Amino acid sequence: MEPQSNTKQRLTLIIGATGYIGGRLLPILEARGEQLRCMARRPEYLAGRVRPGTDVVRGDLADPPTVQAAMVGVDTVYFLAHAMGTAGTFEDEERAGAEALVAAARATGVRRIIYLGGLGDGRELSAHLQSRQAVGRILSESGIPTLEFRASIILGSGSLSFEMIRALVERLPVMVTPRWVRTLAQPIGIEDVLAYLAAALDLPLDQSRIIEIGGPDQVSYGDLMREYARLRGLRRLMIPVPILTPHLSSLWLRLVTPVYARVGRKLIDGLRNETVVRDESALALFPVRPMGVRAALARALSNEDQEFALTRWSDALSMPPSGGSWTGVRFGTRLVDSRVIRVAVGPEQAFAPIARIGGRTGWYYGNGWWWLRGLIDLAAGGPGLRGRRDPTALAPGDTVDCWRVESVEPNRLLRLSAEMKLPGRAWLQFEVTETGTSSDIRQTAIFDPRGLAGLLYWYALYPLHLVIFGGMLRGIAAATTRR
Repeated sequence: MEPQSNTKQRLTLIIGATGYIGGRLLPILEARGEQLRCMARRPEYLAGRVRPGTDVVRGDLADPPTVQAAMVGVDTVYFLAHAMGTAGTFEDEERAGAEALVAAARATGVRRIIYLGGLGDGRELSAHLQSRQAVGRILSESGIPTLEFRASIILGSGSLSFEMIRALVERLPVMVTPRWVRTLAQPIGIEDVLAYLAAALDLPLDQSRIIEIGGPDQVSYGDLMREYARLRGLRRLMIPVPILTPHLSSLWLRLVTPVYARVGRKLIDGLRNETVVRDESALALFPVRPMGVRAALARALSNEDQEFALTRWSDALSMPPSGGSWTGVRFGTRLVDSRVIRVAVGPEQAFAPIARIGGRTGWYYGNGWWWLRGLIDLAAGGPGLRGRRDPTALAPGDTVDCWRVESVEPNRLLRLSAEMKLPGRAWLQFEVTETGTSSDIRQTAIFDPRGLAGLLYWYALYPLHLVIFGGMLRGIAAATTRR
Protein backbone atom coordinates (compact mmCIF):
# COMPACT_ATOMS: atom_id res chain seq x y z
CA MET A 1 0.00 0.00 0.00
CA GLU A 2 1.28 3.42 -0.91
CA PRO A 3 0.98 6.26 1.63
CA GLN A 4 -0.99 9.34 0.70
CA SER A 5 0.75 12.37 -0.78
CA ASN A 6 2.09 15.24 1.29
CA THR A 7 -0.47 17.51 2.98
CA LYS A 8 0.76 20.54 1.02
CA GLN A 9 0.45 18.75 -2.32
CA ARG A 10 -2.86 16.90 -2.13
CA LEU A 11 -6.19 18.64 -2.70
CA THR A 12 -9.16 17.32 -0.74
CA LEU A 13 -12.78 17.96 -1.71
CA ILE A 14 -15.55 17.95 0.91
CA ILE A 15 -19.04 17.28 -0.40
CA GLY A 16 -21.42 18.13 2.43
CA ALA A 17 -19.41 20.86 4.17
CA THR A 18 -22.61 22.69 5.12
CA GLY A 19 -23.96 19.61 6.92
CA TYR A 20 -23.60 18.40 10.48
CA ILE A 21 -20.56 16.16 9.95
CA GLY A 22 -18.89 18.08 7.15
CA GLY A 23 -19.28 21.41 8.91
CA ARG A 24 -17.35 20.07 11.90
CA LEU A 25 -14.73 18.24 9.85
CA LEU A 26 -13.88 21.33 7.79
CA PRO A 27 -12.13 23.36 10.57
CA ILE A 28 -10.27 20.27 11.77
CA LEU A 29 -8.74 19.70 8.35
CA GLU A 30 -8.04 23.42 7.94
CA ALA A 31 -6.17 23.42 11.26
CA ARG A 32 -4.05 20.53 9.97
CA GLY A 33 -2.99 22.63 7.01
CA GLU A 34 -4.82 20.54 4.38
CA GLN A 35 -5.46 22.08 0.98
CA LEU A 36 -9.26 22.03 0.77
CA ARG A 37 -12.10 22.64 -1.61
CA CYS A 38 -15.78 22.56 -0.63
CA MET A 39 -18.63 21.87 -3.05
CA ALA A 40 -22.02 23.30 -2.10
CA ARG A 41 -25.28 24.01 -3.84
CA ARG A 42 -25.26 27.37 -2.07
CA PRO A 43 -21.65 28.50 -1.57
CA GLU A 44 -22.87 31.62 0.21
CA TYR A 45 -23.73 29.42 3.21
CA LEU A 46 -20.01 28.87 3.73
CA ALA A 47 -19.08 32.54 3.45
CA GLY A 48 -17.21 33.56 6.56
CA ARG A 49 -16.91 29.96 7.76
CA VAL A 50 -13.81 28.93 5.82
CA ARG A 51 -10.23 30.04 6.29
CA PRO A 52 -8.28 31.92 3.63
CA GLY A 53 -6.97 29.38 1.14
CA THR A 54 -10.00 27.07 1.32
CA ASP A 55 -11.76 27.08 -2.04
CA VAL A 56 -15.57 27.05 -2.22
CA VAL A 57 -17.26 26.12 -5.48
CA ARG A 58 -20.85 25.76 -6.60
CA GLY A 59 -21.90 22.21 -7.36
CA ASP A 60 -24.92 19.93 -7.17
CA LEU A 61 -24.95 16.12 -7.31
CA ALA A 62 -28.08 16.43 -9.45
CA ASP A 63 -26.02 18.42 -12.00
CA PRO A 64 -23.12 16.11 -13.05
CA PRO A 65 -21.08 18.71 -15.00
CA THR A 66 -20.77 20.86 -11.87
CA VAL A 67 -19.55 17.83 -9.89
CA GLN A 68 -16.86 17.05 -12.45
CA ALA A 69 -15.73 20.69 -12.48
CA ALA A 70 -15.42 20.64 -8.69
CA MET A 71 -13.22 17.52 -8.81
CA VAL A 72 -10.54 18.77 -11.19
CA GLY A 73 -7.15 18.33 -9.52
CA VAL A 74 -8.65 16.60 -6.47
CA ASP A 75 -6.83 13.73 -4.76
CA THR A 76 -9.42 12.69 -2.12
CA VAL A 77 -13.17 13.20 -1.87
CA TYR A 78 -15.13 13.18 1.38
CA PHE A 79 -18.71 12.19 0.53
CA LEU A 80 -20.78 13.39 3.50
CA ALA A 81 -24.03 14.42 1.80
CA HIS A 82 -27.33 12.58 2.07
CA ALA A 83 -30.94 13.15 1.00
CA MET A 84 -32.95 12.10 4.07
CA GLY A 85 -34.60 15.50 4.27
CA THR A 86 -35.96 15.37 0.72
CA ALA A 87 -39.69 15.23 0.12
CA GLY A 88 -39.26 12.68 -2.67
CA THR A 89 -37.82 9.17 -2.80
CA PHE A 90 -34.53 9.75 -1.04
CA GLU A 91 -33.13 6.31 -1.97
CA ASP A 92 -33.24 7.12 -5.71
CA GLU A 93 -31.75 10.55 -5.11
CA GLU A 94 -28.89 9.15 -3.03
CA ARG A 95 -28.06 6.47 -5.61
CA ALA A 96 -28.11 9.01 -8.45
CA GLY A 97 -25.82 11.28 -6.43
CA ALA A 98 -23.37 8.45 -5.79
CA GLU A 99 -23.32 7.53 -9.48
CA ALA A 100 -22.67 11.16 -10.47
CA LEU A 101 -19.81 11.33 -7.97
CA VAL A 102 -18.25 8.10 -9.29
CA ALA A 103 -18.44 9.25 -12.92
CA ALA A 104 -16.82 12.57 -12.09
CA ALA A 105 -14.15 10.95 -9.92
CA ARG A 106 -13.17 8.54 -12.70
CA ALA A 107 -13.02 11.35 -15.25
CA THR A 108 -10.78 13.54 -13.10
CA GLY A 109 -8.45 10.90 -11.64
CA VAL A 110 -9.54 11.04 -7.99
CA ARG A 111 -7.42 8.60 -5.98
CA ARG A 112 -9.58 8.02 -2.90
CA ILE A 113 -13.15 8.38 -1.60
CA ILE A 114 -14.03 8.56 2.08
CA TYR A 115 -17.66 7.92 2.93
CA LEU A 116 -19.69 7.80 6.16
CA GLY A 117 -22.46 5.23 6.06
CA GLY A 118 -24.50 3.28 8.59
CA LEU A 119 -24.07 0.10 10.60
CA GLY A 120 -26.61 -2.70 10.35
CA ASP A 121 -26.88 -6.16 8.92
CA GLY A 122 -29.71 -8.52 8.11
CA ARG A 123 -32.25 -9.01 5.36
CA GLU A 124 -34.85 -6.55 6.59
CA LEU A 125 -32.86 -3.35 6.84
CA SER A 126 -34.79 -0.09 6.95
CA ALA A 127 -34.95 1.99 3.79
CA HIS A 128 -32.50 4.44 5.36
CA LEU A 129 -29.85 1.81 6.13
CA GLN A 130 -30.40 0.03 2.80
CA SER A 131 -29.77 3.30 1.01
CA ARG A 132 -26.66 4.13 3.06
CA GLN A 133 -25.15 0.74 2.28
CA ALA A 134 -26.23 0.80 -1.38
CA VAL A 135 -24.35 4.08 -1.80
CA GLY A 136 -21.31 2.45 -0.19
CA ARG A 137 -21.45 -0.40 -2.72
CA ILE A 138 -21.68 2.01 -5.66
CA LEU A 139 -18.58 3.81 -4.42
CA SER A 140 -16.57 0.71 -3.60
CA GLU A 141 -17.37 -0.95 -6.95
CA SER A 142 -16.21 2.14 -8.86
CA GLY A 143 -12.60 0.98 -9.03
CA ILE A 144 -11.53 3.96 -6.91
CA PRO A 145 -10.28 2.89 -3.46
CA THR A 146 -13.09 3.79 -1.07
CA LEU A 147 -12.94 3.85 2.70
CA GLU A 148 -16.48 3.37 3.96
CA PHE A 149 -17.00 4.05 7.65
CA ARG A 150 -20.15 2.56 9.13
CA ALA A 151 -21.46 4.11 12.33
CA SER A 152 -24.45 3.64 14.61
CA ILE A 153 -26.01 6.48 16.62
CA ILE A 154 -23.81 9.60 16.61
CA LEU A 155 -23.92 11.54 19.88
CA GLY A 156 -23.02 15.20 19.73
CA SER A 157 -24.50 18.62 20.38
CA GLY A 158 -26.86 19.29 17.49
CA SER A 159 -26.92 15.75 16.10
CA LEU A 160 -30.34 14.39 15.14
CA SER A 161 -30.13 11.46 17.56
CA PHE A 162 -29.04 13.66 20.47
CA GLU A 163 -31.79 16.19 19.74
CA MET A 164 -34.41 13.45 19.71
CA ILE A 165 -33.18 11.97 23.01
CA ARG A 166 -33.05 15.40 24.63
CA ALA A 167 -36.51 16.46 23.48
CA LEU A 168 -38.17 13.23 24.64
CA VAL A 169 -36.51 13.19 28.07
CA GLU A 170 -36.92 16.90 28.76
CA ARG A 171 -40.60 17.02 27.83
CA LEU A 172 -42.06 13.68 28.94
CA PRO A 173 -41.98 12.64 32.63
CA VAL A 174 -43.73 9.40 31.59
CA MET A 175 -42.90 7.73 28.27
CA VAL A 176 -44.66 4.90 26.51
CA THR A 177 -41.76 3.07 24.87
CA PRO A 178 -42.29 0.84 21.82
CA ARG A 179 -40.10 -2.10 20.87
CA TRP A 180 -37.56 -0.07 18.89
CA VAL A 181 -36.52 1.75 22.09
CA ARG A 182 -35.00 -1.58 23.24
CA THR A 183 -33.02 -2.36 20.05
CA LEU A 184 -29.26 -2.57 20.62
CA ALA A 185 -26.96 0.05 19.14
CA GLN A 186 -23.31 1.02 19.61
CA PRO A 187 -23.25 4.83 19.81
CA ILE A 188 -20.17 6.88 19.09
CA GLY A 189 -19.34 10.48 20.02
CA ILE A 190 -19.10 13.06 17.26
CA GLU A 191 -15.51 13.89 18.28
CA ASP A 192 -14.50 10.27 17.68
CA VAL A 193 -16.26 10.13 14.31
CA LEU A 194 -14.35 13.23 13.24
CA ALA A 195 -11.08 11.76 14.50
CA TYR A 196 -11.62 8.67 12.33
CA LEU A 197 -12.54 10.76 9.27
CA ALA A 198 -9.51 13.02 9.63
CA ALA A 199 -7.13 10.08 10.18
CA ALA A 200 -8.50 8.37 7.06
CA LEU A 201 -6.60 10.81 4.85
CA ASP A 202 -3.30 9.22 5.87
CA LEU A 203 -4.32 5.56 6.02
CA PRO A 204 -2.58 3.53 3.28
CA LEU A 205 -5.32 2.26 0.96
CA ASP A 206 -5.01 0.41 -2.33
CA GLN A 207 -8.46 -1.19 -2.37
CA SER A 208 -11.89 -0.47 -0.99
CA ARG A 209 -12.75 -1.55 2.52
CA ILE A 210 -15.47 -1.14 5.15
CA ILE A 211 -14.55 0.06 8.64
CA GLU A 212 -17.12 -0.33 11.41
CA ILE A 213 -16.81 2.28 14.15
CA GLY A 214 -18.51 2.58 17.52
CA GLY A 215 -17.93 3.37 21.15
CA PRO A 216 -17.21 0.72 23.80
CA ASP A 217 -20.86 0.41 24.95
CA GLN A 218 -23.71 -1.55 23.38
CA VAL A 219 -26.94 0.06 24.59
CA SER A 220 -30.52 0.74 23.55
CA TYR A 221 -32.23 4.08 22.93
CA GLY A 222 -33.95 3.53 26.26
CA ASP A 223 -30.57 3.24 27.96
CA LEU A 224 -29.49 6.49 26.30
CA MET A 225 -32.60 8.28 27.51
CA ARG A 226 -32.08 7.02 31.06
CA GLU A 227 -28.45 8.15 31.03
CA TYR A 228 -29.43 11.58 29.69
CA ALA A 229 -32.04 11.88 32.44
CA ARG A 230 -29.41 10.97 35.05
CA LEU A 231 -27.02 13.63 33.74
CA ARG A 232 -29.78 16.26 33.84
CA GLY A 233 -31.06 15.22 37.27
CA LEU A 234 -34.47 14.15 35.93
CA ARG A 235 -36.68 11.24 36.98
CA ARG A 236 -38.40 9.55 34.09
CA LEU A 237 -40.76 6.57 33.96
CA MET A 238 -40.68 4.36 30.86
CA ILE A 239 -43.61 2.04 30.21
CA PRO A 240 -42.84 -0.58 27.52
CA VAL A 241 -45.60 -1.54 25.09
CA PRO A 242 -45.54 -4.42 22.55
CA ILE A 243 -47.12 -2.39 19.74
CA LEU A 244 -46.34 0.99 18.28
CA THR A 245 -44.98 0.80 14.77
CA PRO A 246 -42.21 3.09 13.54
CA HIS A 247 -44.84 4.99 11.54
CA LEU A 248 -47.04 5.59 14.58
CA SER A 249 -43.93 6.39 16.61
CA SER A 250 -42.91 9.04 14.11
CA LEU A 251 -46.34 10.69 14.32
CA TRP A 252 -46.04 10.70 18.12
CA LEU A 253 -42.50 12.06 17.82
CA ARG A 254 -43.74 14.91 15.65
CA LEU A 255 -46.10 16.02 18.41
CA VAL A 256 -43.60 16.04 21.27
CA THR A 257 -40.21 16.90 19.75
CA PRO A 258 -38.80 19.57 17.44
CA VAL A 259 -37.16 16.94 15.21
CA TYR A 260 -37.91 17.51 11.55
CA ALA A 261 -40.79 15.14 10.81
CA ARG A 262 -39.60 13.44 7.60
CA VAL A 263 -36.07 12.87 8.90
CA GLY A 264 -37.35 11.72 12.29
CA ARG A 265 -39.61 9.13 10.65
CA LYS A 266 -36.76 7.72 8.58
CA LEU A 267 -34.48 7.65 11.62
CA ILE A 268 -37.02 5.76 13.73
CA ASP A 269 -37.65 3.29 10.91
CA GLY A 270 -33.96 2.39 11.11
CA LEU A 271 -34.09 1.73 14.85
CA ARG A 272 -35.70 -1.66 14.35
CA ASN A 273 -32.29 -2.94 13.20
CA GLU A 274 -29.43 -3.67 15.57
CA THR A 275 -26.48 -1.43 14.76
CA VAL A 276 -23.48 -2.89 16.56
CA VAL A 277 -19.85 -3.37 15.55
CA ARG A 278 -19.04 -6.91 14.39
CA ASP A 279 -15.55 -6.17 13.02
CA GLU A 280 -13.24 -4.31 15.43
CA SER A 281 -10.43 -3.72 12.94
CA ALA A 282 -10.85 0.06 13.38
CA LEU A 283 -9.08 -0.20 16.73
CA ALA A 284 -6.06 -1.82 15.04
CA LEU A 285 -5.95 0.56 12.07
CA PHE A 286 -6.44 3.88 13.87
CA PRO A 287 -5.15 5.39 17.13
CA VAL A 288 -8.70 6.53 18.02
CA ARG A 289 -10.08 5.14 21.29
CA PRO A 290 -13.74 6.16 21.40
CA MET A 291 -15.34 7.43 24.61
CA GLY A 292 -18.22 5.65 26.29
CA VAL A 293 -21.88 6.63 26.22
CA ARG A 294 -21.81 8.50 29.53
CA ALA A 295 -18.81 10.60 28.48
CA ALA A 296 -20.25 11.23 24.99
CA LEU A 297 -23.58 12.48 26.37
CA ALA A 298 -21.85 14.64 29.00
CA ARG A 299 -19.57 16.04 26.30
CA ALA A 300 -22.55 16.80 24.07
CA LEU A 301 -24.25 18.74 26.88
CA SER A 302 -21.03 20.62 27.68
CA ASN A 303 -20.31 21.46 24.04
CA GLU A 304 -23.88 22.58 23.55
CA ASP A 305 -23.49 25.04 26.42
CA GLN A 306 -20.26 26.38 24.93
CA GLU A 307 -21.67 26.73 21.42
CA PHE A 308 -24.83 28.34 22.76
CA ALA A 309 -22.86 30.76 24.94
CA LEU A 310 -20.72 31.82 21.99
CA THR A 311 -23.80 32.89 20.03
CA ARG A 312 -24.00 36.63 19.45
CA TRP A 313 -27.54 37.50 20.49
CA SER A 314 -27.66 40.51 18.18
CA ASP A 315 -27.26 38.11 15.24
CA ALA A 316 -29.20 35.10 16.51
CA LEU A 317 -32.23 37.06 17.64
CA SER A 318 -32.56 38.97 14.39
CA MET A 319 -33.96 35.76 12.90
CA PRO A 320 -35.49 33.69 15.73
CA PRO A 321 -35.39 29.97 14.85
CA SER A 322 -38.78 29.04 16.29
CA GLY A 323 -41.30 29.61 18.99
CA GLY A 324 -41.23 33.41 19.19
CA SER A 325 -44.04 34.75 21.40
CA TRP A 326 -44.75 37.00 24.36
CA THR A 327 -43.06 34.38 26.55
CA GLY A 328 -39.74 34.64 24.75
CA VAL A 329 -37.97 32.91 21.90
CA ARG A 330 -37.16 29.20 21.93
CA PHE A 331 -33.69 27.98 20.90
CA GLY A 332 -33.84 24.17 21.12
CA THR A 333 -34.88 23.50 24.74
CA ARG A 334 -33.73 26.94 25.91
CA LEU A 335 -36.01 29.92 26.40
CA VAL A 336 -34.61 33.36 25.66
CA ASP A 337 -35.83 36.86 26.55
CA SER A 338 -33.77 39.65 25.00
CA ARG A 339 -34.07 43.41 24.69
CA VAL A 340 -31.86 46.26 23.51
CA ILE A 341 -31.54 49.95 24.31
CA ARG A 342 -29.42 52.65 22.65
CA VAL A 343 -27.41 55.13 24.70
CA ALA A 344 -25.63 58.26 23.47
CA VAL A 345 -22.22 57.29 24.86
CA GLY A 346 -19.27 55.17 23.74
CA PRO A 347 -18.79 51.49 24.66
CA GLU A 348 -16.54 52.21 27.64
CA GLN A 349 -19.08 54.50 29.28
CA ALA A 350 -21.97 52.18 28.33
CA PHE A 351 -20.27 49.17 29.90
CA ALA A 352 -19.26 50.94 33.14
CA PRO A 353 -22.59 50.45 35.01
CA ILE A 354 -22.78 46.84 33.81
CA ALA A 355 -19.37 46.18 35.37
CA ARG A 356 -20.67 47.53 38.71
CA ILE A 357 -23.89 45.49 38.81
CA GLY A 358 -24.87 43.71 42.02
CA GLY A 359 -23.34 44.06 45.46
CA ARG A 360 -23.66 47.58 46.93
CA THR A 361 -24.66 49.03 43.56
CA GLY A 362 -27.65 46.75 43.29
CA TRP A 363 -29.51 45.78 40.11
CA TYR A 364 -30.71 49.22 38.94
CA TYR A 365 -34.37 48.28 39.42
CA GLY A 366 -36.48 46.30 41.87
CA ASN A 367 -33.74 45.80 44.46
CA GLY A 368 -36.42 44.78 46.97
CA TRP A 369 -37.39 41.90 44.69
CA TRP A 370 -33.75 40.82 44.40
CA TRP A 371 -33.42 40.95 48.21
CA LEU A 372 -36.56 38.80 48.59
CA ARG A 373 -35.28 36.35 45.95
CA GLY A 374 -32.04 36.05 47.94
CA LEU A 375 -33.92 35.24 51.16
CA ILE A 376 -36.02 32.60 49.38
CA ASP A 377 -32.87 31.12 47.91
CA LEU A 378 -31.18 30.95 51.31
CA ALA A 379 -34.24 29.20 52.76
CA ALA A 380 -34.10 26.68 49.91
CA GLY A 381 -30.44 25.92 50.57
CA GLY A 382 -28.98 28.23 47.92
CA PRO A 383 -26.23 30.86 48.29
CA GLY A 384 -28.50 33.92 48.52
CA LEU A 385 -27.09 37.40 47.86
CA ARG A 386 -23.35 37.14 48.54
CA GLY A 387 -22.21 40.52 47.28
CA ARG A 388 -19.05 41.01 45.17
CA ARG A 389 -15.30 40.64 45.53
CA ASP A 390 -14.65 44.13 44.14
CA PRO A 391 -17.14 46.96 43.55
CA THR A 392 -15.91 47.79 40.04
CA ALA A 393 -13.68 44.98 38.72
CA LEU A 394 -14.89 41.58 37.49
CA ALA A 395 -13.08 38.41 36.48
CA PRO A 396 -14.31 34.97 35.39
CA GLY A 397 -15.25 32.95 38.47
CA ASP A 398 -16.21 35.98 40.60
CA THR A 399 -19.51 35.89 42.48
CA VAL A 400 -22.08 38.62 41.90
CA ASP A 401 -24.77 38.05 44.54
CA CYS A 402 -26.47 34.80 43.47
CA TRP A 403 -24.69 34.70 40.09
CA ARG A 404 -21.18 33.78 38.99
CA VAL A 405 -19.18 35.46 36.24
CA GLU A 406 -18.83 33.01 33.36
CA SER A 407 -17.25 35.39 30.86
CA VAL A 408 -16.25 39.04 30.78
CA GLU A 409 -14.75 41.12 27.98
CA PRO A 410 -14.07 44.75 28.97
CA ASN A 411 -16.43 47.23 27.32
CA ARG A 412 -18.17 44.47 25.36
CA LEU A 413 -19.56 41.45 27.22
CA LEU A 414 -20.60 40.19 30.64
CA ARG A 415 -22.20 36.75 31.04
CA LEU A 416 -23.43 35.55 34.42
CA SER A 417 -24.55 32.01 35.25
CA ALA A 418 -27.15 31.56 37.99
CA GLU A 419 -26.25 29.70 41.18
CA MET A 420 -29.60 30.16 42.96
CA LYS A 421 -31.90 27.17 43.35
CA LEU A 422 -33.83 26.78 40.10
CA PRO A 423 -35.66 24.02 38.19
CA GLY A 424 -33.13 24.40 35.38
CA ARG A 425 -30.10 26.49 34.43
CA ALA A 426 -30.07 30.23 33.80
CA TRP A 427 -27.76 32.88 32.37
CA LEU A 428 -27.91 36.67 32.22
CA GLN A 429 -25.86 38.33 29.51
CA PHE A 430 -25.06 41.92 28.59
CA GLU A 431 -23.49 42.96 25.27
CA VAL A 432 -22.35 46.43 24.24
CA THR A 433 -22.00 47.25 20.54
CA GLU A 434 -20.69 50.54 19.19
CA THR A 435 -23.05 52.25 16.70
CA GLY A 436 -21.37 55.39 15.45
CA THR A 437 -21.36 57.93 18.26
CA SER A 438 -23.77 55.80 20.34
CA SER A 439 -23.82 52.27 21.79
CA ASP A 440 -26.41 49.50 21.90
CA ILE A 441 -26.76 47.60 25.16
CA ARG A 442 -28.39 44.19 24.73
CA GLN A 443 -29.61 42.34 27.79
CA THR A 444 -30.47 38.65 27.38
CA ALA A 445 -31.94 36.23 29.92
CA ILE A 446 -31.55 32.54 29.03
CA PHE A 447 -33.27 29.65 30.80
CA ASP A 448 -32.75 25.94 30.16
CA PRO A 449 -35.73 24.37 31.97
CA ARG A 450 -35.43 21.00 33.67
CA GLY A 451 -38.56 19.07 32.87
CA LEU A 452 -42.14 20.24 33.38
CA ALA A 453 -41.31 22.10 36.62
CA GLY A 454 -38.81 24.25 34.74
CA LEU A 455 -41.33 25.18 32.05
CA LEU A 456 -43.96 26.08 34.66
CA TYR A 457 -41.39 28.23 36.49
CA TRP A 458 -40.51 30.19 33.34
CA TYR A 459 -44.09 30.82 32.24
CA ALA A 460 -45.32 31.68 35.76
CA LEU A 461 -42.59 34.25 36.39
CA TYR A 462 -42.26 35.64 32.86
CA PRO A 463 -44.53 38.68 33.49
CA LEU A 464 -42.46 39.59 36.55
CA HIS A 465 -39.24 39.08 34.58
CA LEU A 466 -40.54 41.46 31.91
CA VAL A 467 -40.96 44.17 34.52
CA ILE A 468 -37.72 43.55 36.43
CA PHE A 469 -35.40 42.99 33.46
CA GLY A 470 -36.96 45.82 31.47
CA GLY A 471 -36.55 48.17 34.42
CA MET A 472 -32.98 46.97 34.94
CA LEU A 473 -31.99 47.79 31.36
CA ARG A 474 -33.55 51.25 31.58
CA GLY A 475 -31.72 51.81 34.88
CA ILE A 476 -28.40 50.79 33.31
CA ALA A 477 -29.03 53.18 30.42
CA ALA A 478 -29.74 56.03 32.83
CA ALA A 479 -26.58 55.23 34.81
CA THR A 480 -24.38 55.60 31.72
CA THR A 481 -24.72 59.39 31.87
CA ARG A 482 -24.11 59.74 35.63
CA ARG A 483 -20.75 60.93 36.89
